Amino acid sequence: MRRRKQLEERLRNAESYEQWSQAAQAWDDLVGLAQWRKMDQTRLYDHVSIRYRLDRLRALRSRQDDIGLLFTLNEGIHGNMAGMGKAAVHSRSKFGTKHLIEDYVDEIADALKHIATTNNPKIDFEAKLDFFNRASQCYGRSALMLSGGGALGFYHIGVVKALLEQNLLPNVISGSSAGSIVAAVLGTHNDDEMAQFMDAKNLAFEAKQEASWFNRMFRGTRANIDIHDLQNLIARLIPDMTFEEAYRKTGRNICISIAPAEPHQTSRLLNAIASPNVYIRTAVLASCAVPGVYPPVSLQAKNVYGDSQPYLASRKWIDGSISDDLPAKRLSRMYGVNHFIVSQINPVVLPFISRKKKRGGLSSVFTGIGRAALTEVLDAQRFISQNYLQDMPRVNMVLNSMHSLAKQEYTGDINIVPSFRFYDLRKLLAKLSEEELVGLMREGERAAWPQIETIRTCTKISNVLDDIMEDLQDLEVEAVRKLQGA
Repeated sequence: MRRRKQLEERLRNAESYEQWSQAAQAWDDLVGLAQWRKMDQTRLYDHVSIRYRLDRLRALRSRQDDIGLLFTLNEGIHGNMAGMGKAAVHSRSKFGTKHLIEDYVDEIADALKHIATTNNPKIDFEAKLDFFNRASQCYGRSALMLSGGGALGFYHIGVVKALLEQNLLPNVISGSSAGSIVAAVLGTHNDDEMAQFMDAKNLAFEAKQEASWFNRMFRGTRANIDIHDLQNLIARLIPDMTFEEAYRKTGRNICISIAPAEPHQTSRLLNAIASPNVYIRTAVLASCAVPGVYPPVSLQAKNVYGDSQPYLASRKWIDGSISDDLPAKRLSRMYGVNHFIVSQINPVVLPFISRKKKRGGLSSVFTGIGRAALTEVLDAQRFISQNYLQDMPRVNMVLNSMHSLAKQEYTGDINIVPSFRFYDLRKLLAKLSEEELVGLMREGERAAWPQIETIRTCTKISNVLDDIMEDLQDLEVEAVRKLQGA
Protein backbone atom coordinates (compact mmCIF):
# COMPACT_ATOMS: atom_id res chain seq x y z
CA MET A 1 0.00 0.00 0.00
CA ARG A 2 2.84 2.39 0.83
CA ARG A 3 4.56 1.66 -2.50
CA ARG A 4 1.29 2.30 -4.35
CA LYS A 5 0.85 5.70 -2.67
CA GLN A 6 4.44 6.61 -3.52
CA LEU A 7 3.87 5.82 -7.19
CA GLU A 8 0.58 7.74 -7.21
CA GLU A 9 2.46 10.75 -5.87
CA ARG A 10 5.19 10.34 -8.51
CA LEU A 11 2.54 10.28 -11.24
CA ARG A 12 0.84 13.40 -9.88
CA ASN A 13 4.06 15.35 -9.43
CA ALA A 14 5.91 14.32 -12.61
CA GLU A 15 7.61 17.30 -14.29
CA SER A 16 8.20 15.59 -17.65
CA TYR A 17 6.87 12.76 -19.74
CA GLU A 18 9.99 10.74 -18.99
CA GLN A 19 9.32 11.00 -15.25
CA TRP A 20 5.65 10.17 -15.73
CA SER A 21 6.35 7.15 -17.97
CA GLN A 22 8.86 5.69 -15.50
CA ALA A 23 6.31 5.98 -12.69
CA ALA A 24 3.55 4.54 -14.91
CA GLN A 25 5.65 1.49 -15.83
CA ALA A 26 6.57 0.96 -12.17
CA TRP A 27 2.85 1.10 -11.33
CA ASP A 28 1.98 -1.48 -14.00
CA ASP A 29 4.72 -3.74 -12.68
CA LEU A 30 3.45 -3.38 -9.12
CA VAL A 31 -0.20 -4.23 -9.88
CA GLY A 32 0.48 -6.99 -12.42
CA LEU A 33 -0.39 -5.09 -15.59
CA ALA A 34 3.17 -5.34 -16.91
CA GLN A 35 2.65 -9.10 -17.03
CA TRP A 36 -0.76 -8.58 -18.67
CA ARG A 37 0.94 -6.63 -21.46
CA LYS A 38 3.34 -9.52 -22.14
CA MET A 39 0.54 -12.07 -22.55
CA ASP A 40 -1.17 -12.37 -25.94
CA GLN A 41 -4.40 -13.70 -24.50
CA THR A 42 -7.41 -11.53 -23.73
CA ARG A 43 -11.04 -11.42 -24.76
CA LEU A 44 -10.67 -7.78 -25.77
CA TYR A 45 -9.34 -8.57 -29.28
CA ASP A 46 -8.59 -11.50 -31.62
CA HIS A 47 -5.04 -12.19 -30.48
CA VAL A 48 -4.83 -15.41 -32.50
CA SER A 49 -5.29 -13.57 -35.81
CA ILE A 50 -2.78 -10.86 -34.88
CA ARG A 51 -0.17 -13.42 -33.80
CA TYR A 52 -0.65 -15.38 -37.04
CA ARG A 53 -0.24 -12.27 -39.21
CA LEU A 54 2.77 -11.05 -37.22
CA ASP A 55 4.58 -14.39 -37.56
CA ARG A 56 3.74 -14.50 -41.27
CA LEU A 57 5.10 -10.99 -41.93
CA ARG A 58 8.29 -11.74 -40.01
CA ALA A 59 8.85 -14.97 -41.92
CA LEU A 60 8.36 -13.30 -45.31
CA ARG A 61 10.79 -10.51 -44.48
CA SER A 62 13.40 -12.91 -43.07
CA ARG A 63 13.50 -14.94 -46.30
CA GLN A 64 13.36 -11.76 -48.43
CA ASP A 65 10.12 -12.76 -50.15
CA ASP A 66 9.14 -9.28 -51.31
CA ILE A 67 6.35 -10.51 -53.58
CA GLY A 68 4.78 -12.54 -50.78
CA LEU A 69 5.20 -9.62 -48.39
CA LEU A 70 3.46 -7.23 -50.78
CA PHE A 71 0.63 -9.73 -51.29
CA THR A 72 0.16 -10.12 -47.53
CA LEU A 73 0.14 -6.37 -46.99
CA ASN A 74 -2.39 -6.07 -49.81
CA GLU A 75 -4.76 -8.31 -47.85
CA GLY A 76 -5.57 -5.35 -45.67
CA ILE A 77 -4.05 -2.71 -43.46
CA HIS A 78 -6.34 -0.96 -41.04
CA GLY A 79 -6.11 0.35 -37.49
CA ASN A 80 -8.74 -1.91 -35.96
CA MET A 81 -7.51 -5.21 -37.35
CA ALA A 82 -9.04 -8.01 -35.24
CA GLY A 83 -10.27 -5.43 -32.73
CA MET A 84 -6.80 -4.22 -31.75
CA GLY A 85 -7.93 -0.59 -31.98
CA LYS A 86 -10.60 -0.89 -29.30
CA ALA A 87 -10.31 1.69 -26.53
CA ALA A 88 -10.53 -1.04 -23.88
CA VAL A 89 -7.32 -2.64 -25.19
CA HIS A 90 -5.40 0.61 -24.79
CA SER A 91 -6.78 1.78 -21.43
CA ARG A 92 -6.12 -1.23 -19.19
CA SER A 93 -2.51 -0.42 -18.29
CA LYS A 94 -1.15 3.01 -17.52
CA PHE A 95 1.70 2.68 -20.03
CA GLY A 96 1.20 1.13 -23.46
CA THR A 97 -0.90 -1.85 -24.45
CA LYS A 98 -0.34 -5.51 -25.31
CA HIS A 99 3.19 -6.18 -26.55
CA LEU A 100 1.67 -8.25 -29.35
CA ILE A 101 -0.20 -5.20 -30.70
CA GLU A 102 2.85 -2.96 -30.41
CA ASP A 103 5.04 -5.60 -32.12
CA TYR A 104 2.49 -6.04 -34.91
CA VAL A 105 2.27 -2.30 -35.57
CA ASP A 106 6.09 -2.06 -35.61
CA GLU A 107 6.31 -4.97 -38.05
CA ILE A 108 3.71 -3.44 -40.40
CA ALA A 109 5.64 -0.15 -40.35
CA ASP A 110 8.96 -1.91 -41.07
CA ALA A 111 7.37 -3.98 -43.86
CA LEU A 112 5.96 -0.84 -45.50
CA LYS A 113 9.36 0.87 -45.37
CA HIS A 114 10.97 -2.23 -46.86
CA ILE A 115 8.56 -2.37 -49.80
CA ALA A 116 9.02 1.35 -50.40
CA THR A 117 12.81 1.02 -50.70
CA THR A 118 13.22 -2.44 -52.22
CA ASN A 119 15.09 -2.73 -55.52
CA ASN A 120 13.21 -5.87 -56.49
CA PRO A 121 12.67 -5.59 -60.28
CA LYS A 122 9.25 -7.23 -59.95
CA ILE A 123 8.03 -4.29 -57.82
CA ASP A 124 8.62 -1.22 -59.98
CA PHE A 125 7.85 2.40 -59.17
CA GLU A 126 4.34 2.27 -60.63
CA ALA A 127 3.49 -0.81 -58.55
CA LYS A 128 4.75 0.91 -55.41
CA LEU A 129 2.82 4.09 -56.13
CA ASP A 130 -0.36 2.13 -56.80
CA PHE A 131 -0.03 0.06 -53.63
CA PHE A 132 0.79 2.95 -51.31
CA ASN A 133 -1.98 5.11 -52.78
CA ARG A 134 -4.51 2.39 -52.01
CA ALA A 135 -3.02 1.59 -48.60
CA SER A 136 -3.06 5.25 -47.60
CA GLN A 137 -6.67 5.69 -48.65
CA CYS A 138 -7.79 2.50 -46.92
CA TYR A 139 -5.91 3.12 -43.68
CA GLY A 140 -6.83 6.78 -43.32
CA ARG A 141 -5.12 9.28 -41.06
CA SER A 142 -5.40 10.99 -37.69
CA ALA A 143 -6.41 14.54 -36.81
CA LEU A 144 -6.09 16.67 -33.69
CA MET A 145 -9.22 18.65 -32.85
CA LEU A 146 -8.93 21.57 -30.40
CA SER A 147 -12.24 22.55 -28.78
CA GLY A 148 -13.54 25.93 -27.78
CA GLY A 149 -13.14 27.01 -24.18
CA GLY A 150 -12.68 30.75 -23.88
CA ALA A 151 -9.87 31.75 -21.55
CA LEU A 152 -9.23 28.07 -20.81
CA GLY A 153 -7.68 27.66 -24.27
CA PHE A 154 -4.19 27.80 -22.73
CA TYR A 155 -4.85 24.15 -21.85
CA HIS A 156 -4.45 23.28 -25.55
CA ILE A 157 -0.91 24.72 -25.56
CA GLY A 158 0.13 22.13 -22.98
CA VAL A 159 -1.46 19.32 -25.01
CA VAL A 160 0.31 20.46 -28.18
CA LYS A 161 3.61 20.79 -26.32
CA ALA A 162 3.38 17.17 -25.13
CA LEU A 163 2.62 15.91 -28.64
CA LEU A 164 5.35 17.98 -30.29
CA GLU A 165 7.98 16.75 -27.85
CA GLN A 166 7.17 13.15 -28.80
CA ASN A 167 6.90 13.94 -32.54
CA LEU A 168 3.26 12.87 -32.48
CA LEU A 169 1.46 15.99 -33.68
CA PRO A 170 -0.95 15.03 -36.49
CA ASN A 171 -0.68 16.85 -39.80
CA VAL A 172 -4.40 17.69 -39.80
CA ILE A 173 -5.46 20.08 -37.02
CA SER A 174 -8.79 21.78 -36.43
CA GLY A 175 -9.66 24.49 -33.95
CA SER A 176 -12.75 26.41 -32.93
CA SER A 177 -13.00 29.52 -30.80
CA ALA A 178 -10.05 29.42 -28.36
CA GLY A 179 -8.80 26.29 -30.12
CA SER A 180 -8.58 28.20 -33.39
CA ILE A 181 -5.86 30.45 -31.96
CA VAL A 182 -3.65 27.47 -31.08
CA ALA A 183 -4.39 25.77 -34.42
CA ALA A 184 -3.43 28.97 -36.27
CA VAL A 185 -0.17 29.29 -34.33
CA LEU A 186 0.68 25.72 -35.34
CA GLY A 187 -0.26 26.31 -38.95
CA THR A 188 1.85 29.44 -39.36
CA HIS A 189 5.02 28.32 -37.55
CA ASN A 190 7.35 25.53 -38.67
CA ASP A 191 8.81 22.93 -36.32
CA ASP A 192 11.88 25.01 -35.41
CA GLU A 193 9.72 28.04 -34.63
CA MET A 194 7.31 25.92 -32.58
CA ALA A 195 10.21 24.49 -30.58
CA GLN A 196 11.22 28.05 -29.73
CA PHE A 197 7.62 28.99 -28.95
CA MET A 198 7.24 25.99 -26.62
CA ASP A 199 10.44 26.76 -24.72
CA ALA A 200 9.68 27.06 -21.00
CA LYS A 201 10.97 30.65 -20.77
CA ASN A 202 8.93 31.74 -23.77
CA LEU A 203 5.76 30.10 -22.45
CA ALA A 204 6.26 31.91 -19.15
CA PHE A 205 6.62 35.14 -21.13
CA GLU A 206 3.44 34.36 -23.09
CA ALA A 207 1.55 33.71 -19.85
CA LYS A 208 2.74 37.06 -18.49
CA GLN A 209 1.72 38.83 -21.70
CA GLU A 210 -1.73 37.23 -21.74
CA ALA A 211 -2.29 37.94 -18.06
CA SER A 212 -1.50 41.58 -18.85
CA TRP A 213 -3.96 41.40 -21.75
CA PHE A 214 -6.68 40.04 -19.46
CA ASN A 215 -5.96 42.86 -17.01
CA ARG A 216 -6.44 45.43 -19.75
CA MET A 217 -9.58 43.76 -21.00
CA PHE A 218 -11.21 43.57 -17.60
CA ARG A 219 -11.07 46.93 -15.91
CA GLY A 220 -12.58 47.53 -12.50
CA THR A 221 -15.51 45.42 -11.41
CA ARG A 222 -17.22 45.33 -14.80
CA ALA A 223 -15.82 43.77 -17.94
CA ASN A 224 -15.01 46.25 -20.67
CA ILE A 225 -14.24 43.98 -23.58
CA ASP A 226 -12.97 45.55 -26.78
CA ILE A 227 -12.57 43.50 -29.96
CA HIS A 228 -9.40 45.53 -30.72
CA ASP A 229 -7.73 43.84 -27.74
CA LEU A 230 -8.51 40.44 -29.29
CA GLN A 231 -7.29 41.65 -32.68
CA ASN A 232 -4.00 42.77 -31.12
CA LEU A 233 -3.57 39.40 -29.41
CA ILE A 234 -4.18 37.54 -32.70
CA ALA A 235 -1.81 39.86 -34.59
CA ARG A 236 0.94 39.24 -32.03
CA LEU A 237 0.67 35.45 -32.17
CA ILE A 238 -0.28 34.79 -35.80
CA PRO A 239 1.57 36.09 -38.90
CA ASP A 240 -0.49 37.82 -41.59
CA MET A 241 -0.91 34.83 -43.92
CA THR A 242 -3.58 33.16 -45.98
CA PHE A 243 -4.39 29.49 -45.46
CA GLU A 244 -2.54 28.55 -48.65
CA GLU A 245 0.56 30.54 -47.68
CA ALA A 246 0.59 28.90 -44.25
CA TYR A 247 0.31 25.40 -45.74
CA ARG A 248 3.21 26.09 -48.10
CA LYS A 249 5.34 27.19 -45.16
CA THR A 250 4.57 24.45 -42.64
CA GLY A 251 2.82 21.62 -44.50
CA ARG A 252 0.21 21.49 -41.75
CA ASN A 253 -3.44 21.27 -42.73
CA ILE A 254 -5.13 23.64 -40.29
CA CYS A 255 -8.89 24.06 -40.28
CA ILE A 256 -10.89 26.72 -38.44
CA SER A 257 -14.61 26.45 -37.66
CA ILE A 258 -16.88 29.47 -38.00
CA ALA A 259 -20.64 29.77 -37.52
CA PRO A 260 -23.03 32.04 -39.45
CA ALA A 261 -24.41 35.09 -37.67
CA GLU A 262 -27.61 34.89 -39.72
CA PRO A 263 -30.24 32.13 -39.65
CA HIS A 264 -30.67 29.75 -42.61
CA GLN A 265 -26.93 29.83 -43.31
CA THR A 266 -24.51 26.97 -42.72
CA SER A 267 -21.29 26.82 -40.76
CA ARG A 268 -17.96 26.67 -42.57
CA LEU A 269 -14.64 24.95 -42.11
CA LEU A 270 -11.92 27.26 -43.44
CA ASN A 271 -8.68 25.71 -44.70
CA ALA A 272 -6.22 25.66 -47.61
CA ILE A 273 -8.59 23.50 -49.68
CA ALA A 274 -11.92 25.27 -49.21
CA SER A 275 -10.72 28.84 -48.67
CA PRO A 276 -7.03 29.11 -49.68
CA ASN A 277 -6.98 32.91 -50.00
CA VAL A 278 -8.72 33.79 -46.72
CA TYR A 279 -6.50 35.52 -44.16
CA ILE A 280 -6.08 33.28 -41.12
CA ARG A 281 -6.24 36.21 -38.71
CA THR A 282 -9.77 37.10 -39.81
CA ALA A 283 -10.82 33.45 -39.62
CA VAL A 284 -9.58 33.22 -36.04
CA LEU A 285 -11.23 36.51 -35.11
CA ALA A 286 -14.55 35.19 -36.45
CA SER A 287 -14.17 31.85 -34.69
CA CYS A 288 -13.58 33.69 -31.38
CA ALA A 289 -16.51 36.10 -31.79
CA VAL A 290 -18.64 34.93 -28.87
CA PRO A 291 -22.23 36.20 -29.38
CA GLY A 292 -23.08 38.98 -26.96
CA VAL A 293 -19.39 39.61 -26.22
CA TYR A 294 -17.88 40.43 -29.61
CA PRO A 295 -19.69 41.61 -32.75
CA PRO A 296 -19.98 39.28 -35.78
CA VAL A 297 -16.93 39.37 -38.05
CA SER A 298 -16.47 39.74 -41.81
CA LEU A 299 -13.74 37.66 -43.45
CA GLN A 300 -10.96 39.09 -45.59
CA ALA A 301 -9.12 37.35 -48.44
CA LYS A 302 -6.19 38.12 -50.76
CA ASN A 303 -7.23 38.75 -54.37
CA VAL A 304 -5.23 38.03 -57.54
CA TYR A 305 -3.46 41.39 -57.21
CA GLY A 306 -2.29 40.63 -53.69
CA ASP A 307 -4.70 43.09 -52.10
CA SER A 308 -7.09 42.38 -49.24
CA GLN A 309 -10.80 42.38 -50.00
CA PRO A 310 -13.99 41.10 -48.31
CA TYR A 311 -14.68 37.39 -48.60
CA LEU A 312 -18.40 36.57 -48.94
CA ALA A 313 -19.01 40.27 -48.34
CA SER A 314 -22.67 39.91 -47.39
CA ARG A 315 -21.97 37.37 -44.63
CA LYS A 316 -20.84 37.78 -41.04
CA TRP A 317 -19.56 35.04 -38.77
CA ILE A 318 -19.39 34.14 -35.09
CA ASP A 319 -17.90 31.64 -32.61
CA GLY A 320 -17.17 28.37 -34.42
CA SER A 321 -17.77 26.16 -31.38
CA ILE A 322 -21.48 27.02 -31.49
CA SER A 323 -22.13 24.95 -34.61
CA ASP A 324 -19.04 22.76 -35.20
CA ASP A 325 -16.76 22.54 -32.18
CA LEU A 326 -15.22 19.29 -33.47
CA PRO A 327 -15.73 19.08 -37.28
CA ALA A 328 -15.10 15.33 -37.61
CA LYS A 329 -17.35 14.69 -40.62
CA ARG A 330 -15.85 17.50 -42.65
CA LEU A 331 -12.29 16.40 -41.81
CA SER A 332 -13.18 12.88 -42.93
CA ARG A 333 -14.54 14.13 -46.24
CA MET A 334 -11.74 16.59 -47.02
CA TYR A 335 -8.66 14.84 -45.64
CA GLY A 336 -9.57 11.16 -45.30
CA VAL A 337 -9.41 11.34 -41.50
CA ASN A 338 -10.86 8.36 -39.64
CA HIS A 339 -9.09 8.64 -36.29
CA PHE A 340 -9.70 11.62 -34.02
CA ILE A 341 -7.63 12.90 -31.12
CA VAL A 342 -9.62 15.47 -29.15
CA SER A 343 -8.26 18.07 -26.75
CA GLN A 344 -11.46 19.03 -24.93
CA ILE A 345 -11.62 21.98 -22.53
CA ASN A 346 -15.18 23.22 -23.11
CA PRO A 347 -16.51 23.47 -19.51
CA VAL A 348 -20.10 23.05 -20.69
CA VAL A 349 -19.42 19.45 -21.75
CA LEU A 350 -16.53 18.38 -19.48
CA PRO A 351 -18.82 16.92 -16.75
CA PHE A 352 -20.18 14.42 -19.29
CA ILE A 353 -16.85 13.26 -20.77
CA SER A 354 -14.28 10.72 -19.67
CA ARG A 355 -10.94 9.79 -21.24
CA LYS A 356 -12.24 6.33 -22.12
CA LYS A 357 -15.52 7.41 -23.68
CA LYS A 358 -16.02 7.10 -27.42
CA ARG A 359 -17.60 9.74 -29.59
CA GLY A 360 -20.79 11.39 -28.42
CA GLY A 361 -22.61 14.63 -27.72
CA LEU A 362 -24.49 16.11 -24.82
CA SER A 363 -27.58 14.19 -25.86
CA SER A 364 -25.64 10.93 -25.50
CA VAL A 365 -25.73 11.21 -21.70
CA PHE A 366 -29.41 10.41 -21.93
CA THR A 367 -30.69 6.99 -22.95
CA GLY A 368 -33.90 5.51 -24.28
CA ILE A 369 -36.98 7.65 -23.75
CA GLY A 370 -34.90 10.45 -22.23
CA ARG A 371 -32.75 10.84 -25.35
CA ALA A 372 -35.78 10.70 -27.64
CA ALA A 373 -37.55 13.33 -25.54
CA LEU A 374 -34.52 15.63 -25.60
CA THR A 375 -34.29 15.31 -29.37
CA GLU A 376 -37.98 16.15 -29.75
CA VAL A 377 -37.63 19.21 -27.52
CA LEU A 378 -34.57 20.46 -29.40
CA ASP A 379 -36.19 19.97 -32.80
CA ALA A 380 -39.40 21.68 -31.65
CA GLN A 381 -37.43 24.61 -30.26
CA ARG A 382 -35.59 25.00 -33.55
CA PHE A 383 -38.86 24.89 -35.53
CA ILE A 384 -40.38 27.60 -33.34
CA SER A 385 -37.33 29.86 -33.52
CA GLN A 386 -37.06 29.60 -37.30
CA ASN A 387 -40.77 30.05 -38.03
CA TYR A 388 -42.13 32.34 -35.34
CA LEU A 389 -39.21 34.39 -34.01
CA GLN A 390 -37.96 35.99 -37.20
CA ASP A 391 -38.65 39.45 -35.77
CA MET A 392 -36.51 38.69 -32.71
CA PRO A 393 -33.05 38.02 -34.21
CA ARG A 394 -31.16 37.93 -30.91
CA VAL A 395 -33.55 35.46 -29.32
CA ASN A 396 -33.52 33.45 -32.54
CA MET A 397 -29.71 33.34 -32.54
CA VAL A 398 -29.55 32.24 -28.89
CA LEU A 399 -32.11 29.45 -29.37
CA ASN A 400 -30.44 28.21 -32.55
CA SER A 401 -27.08 28.27 -30.79
CA MET A 402 -28.47 26.20 -27.92
CA HIS A 403 -29.82 23.67 -30.42
CA SER A 404 -26.46 23.43 -32.21
CA LEU A 405 -24.49 23.11 -28.98
CA ALA A 406 -26.65 20.29 -27.66
CA LYS A 407 -26.72 18.29 -30.89
CA GLN A 408 -22.95 18.22 -31.49
CA GLU A 409 -20.46 15.48 -30.75
CA TYR A 410 -17.74 16.45 -28.29
CA THR A 411 -15.51 13.39 -28.10
CA GLY A 412 -13.31 11.34 -30.41
CA ASP A 413 -11.32 8.10 -30.45
CA ILE A 414 -8.76 9.45 -27.98
CA ASN A 415 -9.92 12.15 -25.56
CA ILE A 416 -7.45 14.38 -23.75
CA VAL A 417 -9.46 15.95 -20.96
CA PRO A 418 -8.36 17.78 -17.79
CA SER A 419 -8.46 16.25 -14.33
CA PHE A 420 -11.14 18.75 -13.28
CA ARG A 421 -14.68 18.12 -14.56
CA PHE A 422 -16.46 21.20 -13.24
CA TYR A 423 -15.23 24.71 -13.85
CA ASP A 424 -16.70 28.07 -13.00
CA LEU A 425 -18.31 29.13 -16.29
CA ARG A 426 -17.78 32.77 -15.35
CA LYS A 427 -14.05 32.20 -15.89
CA LEU A 428 -14.58 31.52 -19.58
CA LEU A 429 -14.32 35.26 -20.14
CA ALA A 430 -12.65 36.20 -16.88
CA LYS A 431 -9.39 37.77 -15.82
CA LEU A 432 -6.86 34.97 -15.35
CA SER A 433 -3.57 35.43 -13.57
CA GLU A 434 -0.17 34.44 -14.91
CA GLU A 435 -0.13 31.52 -12.43
CA GLU A 436 -3.54 30.31 -13.62
CA LEU A 437 -2.47 30.40 -17.27
CA VAL A 438 0.72 28.46 -16.54
CA GLY A 439 -1.38 26.02 -14.51
CA LEU A 440 -3.69 25.45 -17.49
CA MET A 441 -0.71 24.69 -19.75
CA ARG A 442 0.71 22.24 -17.21
CA GLU A 443 -2.72 20.61 -16.89
CA GLY A 444 -2.78 20.13 -20.67
CA GLU A 445 0.63 18.47 -20.63
CA ARG A 446 -0.27 16.14 -17.77
CA ALA A 447 -3.59 15.23 -19.37
CA ALA A 448 -1.79 14.27 -22.60
CA TRP A 449 0.88 12.05 -21.00
CA PRO A 450 -1.41 9.06 -20.26
CA GLN A 451 -2.48 9.08 -23.93
CA ILE A 452 0.97 9.36 -25.50
CA GLU A 453 1.65 5.64 -26.02
CA THR A 454 -1.88 5.04 -27.32
CA ILE A 455 -1.40 7.86 -29.81
CA ARG A 456 2.03 6.52 -30.77
CA THR A 457 0.63 3.05 -31.48
CA CYS A 458 -2.54 4.22 -33.23
CA THR A 459 -0.81 6.74 -35.51
CA LYS A 460 2.47 5.00 -36.37
CA ILE A 461 1.28 3.23 -39.54
CA SER A 462 -0.52 6.28 -40.95
CA ASN A 463 2.55 8.44 -40.28
CA VAL A 464 4.77 5.95 -42.10
CA LEU A 465 2.35 5.87 -45.04
CA ASP A 466 2.29 9.68 -45.19
CA ASP A 467 6.11 9.82 -45.21
CA ILE A 468 6.36 7.17 -47.93
CA MET A 469 3.72 8.88 -50.09
CA GLU A 470 5.57 12.19 -49.78
CA ASP A 471 8.85 10.54 -50.86
CA LEU A 472 7.21 8.76 -53.80
CA GLN A 473 5.49 11.94 -54.97
CA ASP A 474 8.81 13.81 -54.80
CA LEU A 475 10.42 11.08 -56.94
CA GLU A 476 7.52 11.30 -59.40
CA VAL A 477 7.92 15.08 -59.74
CA GLU A 478 11.67 14.69 -60.20
CA ALA A 479 11.13 12.09 -62.92
CA VAL A 480 8.75 14.41 -64.79
CA ARG A 481 11.28 17.25 -64.59
CA LYS A 482 14.01 15.05 -66.05
CA LEU A 483 11.74 14.03 -68.93
CA GLN A 484 10.86 17.65 -69.63
CA GLY A 485 14.53 18.63 -69.59
CA ALA A 486 15.61 15.78 -71.84
